[in-house]
Amino acid sequence: MRTPPRRPTLADVAAQAGVSTALASIVMRDAPGASDATRRRVLDVADRLGYHPDSRARLLRSGRSRLLGVVFGVQHAFHGDLVTGLYEAAAPLRYELTLSAVTPRRDERTAIGGLLQDRCEALLVLGPQSPTSALATLASRLPVVALGREIRHRAVDVVRNADCQGLHQAVDHLVGLGHRRIVHVDGGRTPGTAERRRGYRDAMRRHGLEREIRVVPGGPTGEDGAAAAATLLDTVPPPEGPTAITVFNDLAATGVLDTLRRAGLSVPGDVSVVGYDDSRLARLTYLDLTTIAQDTATMTTLAIARAVARIEGQDVLQREQVIPPHLVVRGTTAPPPPAPSQIFGKTTAPGA
Repeated sequence: MRTPPRRPTLADVAAQAGVSTALASIVMRDAPGASDATRRRVLDVADRLGYHPDSRARLLRSGRSRLLGVVFGVQHAFHGDLVTGLYEAAAPLRYELTLSAVTPRRDERTAIGGLLQDRCEALLVLGPQSPTSALATLASRLPVVALGREIRHRAVDVVRNADCQGLHQAVDHLVGLGHRRIVHVDGGRTPGTAERRRGYRDAMRRHGLEREIRVVPGGPTGEDGAAAAATLLDTVPPPEGPTAITVFNDLAATGVLDTLRRAGLSVPGDVSVVGYDDSRLARLTYLDLTTIAQDTATMTTLAIARAVARIEGQDVLQREQVIPPHLVVRGTTAPPPPAPSQIFGKTTAPGA
């Protein structure tokens, strides 16, 4: 069996550059005390040898890690956009992220536990599902920032989207196109579901469409959206079928679109669909999904700033920050069909 190559050390760099280990350390830490010529020589040797300083070990020896732990869900497309924004916001502040995923077989408690072992200085939890009491207990150990869920506890910082307002915009857009029979597919037990469902109902009532309110149980995945659309196709008789559907998020909306199109329906000719998040899925050209966009850049910048402020002992005046969303109109919404829709369910002959 071949022995793997030995990882180059700072002593190797110093020896080949013809300097002391202490002087090589000064160069690698970009500290004052070395001439320009020496710096170039040491850095050239380090690059040739493939030497990279273990900054994390050095920080841990000083009692700091400068690590921010991020808990995210692999089933949520929007969480990928948030993670990207968090990396971009953390880099200028010289903090690093370490990630821990929630999967169908790995719960949030396990994901958080892994980050605590990494000696993170703060935690950012995307769409947390843990009880408020559990998050508050965690916040007694280190700063905790929740993204995407309302947490009513003074120990937990929150950066979230104005979910109700987003559904107001979705319904307003559809009503403006002439729709009245508008259905909402909710997110099941996913954080944000209750607020988006409430926003849908409030907007329908404001437009005088209280009798048209219909919420179909759904969830955050494409499979959830497909199942909800299948329920509509099977249970809503003509001519009462909806001409428009608002969906909890973009991923679930892809399932709704797939089921509708497999049933031979035109989107948006027969049914308009609005998603939520403006994730990368919504922007794919073959989906071209009308959606409600969350301000990812603002949310992630505020979340990182809040976590760092807590770590560094700065005063934080506002525990919760709520960011307004905005409507992005693409190709899945249009005026309703000119005649009452007969497309949902199966028409039976009189007396059958």
